[in-house]
Amino acid sequence: MAEISGYAIQWNQPAVIAGLFEERFARGAFNQSLIDNPDVAVLWGHDPSRPLARVSNKSLTLRSDNVGLFYSFTPDEKSPLGQEALASVGSGLVDEVSVGFSSIEEEWDDSGTMPKRLITRAFLGEISIVLWGAYGKTTSASISGARSKTSKAEAAMRARGISLK
Repeated sequence: MAEISGYAIQWNQPAVIAGLFEERFARGAFNQSLIDNPDVAVLWGHDPSRPLARVSNKSLTLRSDNVGLFYSFTPDEKSPLGQEALASVGSGLVDEVSVGFSSIEEEWDDSGTMPKRLITRAFLGEISIVLWGAYGKTTSASISGARSKTSKAEAAMRARGISLK
């Protein structure tokens, strides 16, 4: 069975949101949410009518580590959406993710030319496979398992922006 995995967020990596402010997530920002509301889902493009996996049916696992929020899910290879996700991610056509979240605690810094928001605690509702996410290449989606063309070590390095080429 093939899995799609990567980092949904890397801690303290900035993203400019709508050209208005810079946003970052503090290490462990989703830890309490994962305890209080563990049934996170993976969606295709933030569309709740296109679910790919979820914690409650054990097709999605999430782990907060030193780098960020790591996810791994196994799409249903018998469903058209699962096949589409595996094909699109496997070919490299779609390789970023986005998170559906609500900020619970945050810190603002208005001292520079652009306001900066550090989210220290947030509710995580979903992770989405997307073409372009706000956090860009600091997020990742790649195939591992039976369909993998690269080793897990190479995928892990790629997820961290390390290229051997």
